[in-house]
Amino acid sequence: MEWMYMLMPIAGVKLFWPGLIILGLGMGVIGGFFGMGGAWMITPGLNILGFPMAFAVGTDIAHMAGKSLISTMRHGKFGNVDYKLGLIMLIGTVVGMEMGAQILMSLERIGNIDLVVRLLYVVLLLFITWMVFSDVAKRKAKDRAALAAGKEIDHKAVGLEWHKTLHKIKIPPMVHLNVSGIYCSMWLPIFISFATGFLAGILGIGGGLIRMPSLIYLMGCPTHVAVGTDLFEVMISGLYGAATFTYKGRTELVAAVIMLCGAAIGAQIGTVATKYIKGYGIRIAFGWAVIGCLTSIVLKLIGGWVPNLKALCNGAATVVVLGVVTVMALYIATGMVKGAAKEIAEKKAKA
Repeated sequence: MEWMYMLMPIAGVKLFWPGLIILGLGMGVIGGFFGMGGAWMITPGLNILGFPMAFAVGTDIAHMAGKSLISTMRHGKFGNVDYKLGLIMLIGTVVGMEMGAQILMSLERIGNIDLVVRLLYVVLLLFITWMVFSDVAKRKAKDRAALAAGKEIDHKAVGLEWHKTLHKIKIPPMVHLNVSGIYCSMWLPIFISFATGFLAGILGIGGGLIRMPSLIYLMGCPTHVAVGTDLFEVMISGLYGAATFTYKGRTELVAAVIMLCGAAIGAQIGTVATKYIKGYGIRIAFGWAVIGCLTSIVLKLIGGWVPNLKALCNGAATVVVLGVVTVMALYIATGMVKGAAKEIAEKKAKA
């Protein structure tokens, strides 16, 4: 089975290359669908496959930039991208990402990078899981209350409404974001992008893992616009991140190219799927994907804390992360096929 492992010349490690293809193709589908680079799975996935954490971070950011470009072009055709909002957010993203990257390099020098990054992932994923499913539960409660009162269900209603409080902050300059249907202080998207950029630099994510839900819950963007706008932001911040990590010698270009080949195909599928699976369907699927990623990271941590279980936990973590990517990609692809078939049938019926 030696032929299934490839030497990565810059990182100096041998990797299971079919795993790179699965990650690239699967996360191309998932990234195009959820509006993010997919580093929330790929960075821990590369680490689980054998990359040192700093190389996992840099390599994923390089792969993410190219994939997000493809997805953004498709979302732009559907009118899902708020370019004005994305450009404003770049201000905070670039500053935050560079600060995070510098801290990451400091952690690598003192030898604490793997433990700190994994623990940060666990905390972040737990919070996002709570946020998504709390939102879903509150939305369902509103639907039940409307039905009980004999009213029609408001399909535009949301569970968490944090954005309404934040929109009351009127610190000038104020901006109209027409695509998102938002009027707010320009400092709100800048602050959100700085926070997500900072975490992106430390965790090796394009920020999409937290920026997409932040655009929904803190900015108040419609889900499909949050997806497209986040990908636009991921594309640009990813290009900057790729440049800074390559300069620091922490990007394995061979692995990035292998993943990008699969991602180029997968991104087309995921982007088109948002035409047929909208709103809370996207949010619920996102929540379950986060849970799967969280499980794989916890298994990796247990393997580090209990030496006797290290081989078993590492193997289980690999199966979980690749399994989640595969299942989510199949779910999204199936939704796209069913939606397209229904659309074609309706057109034929009208003809």
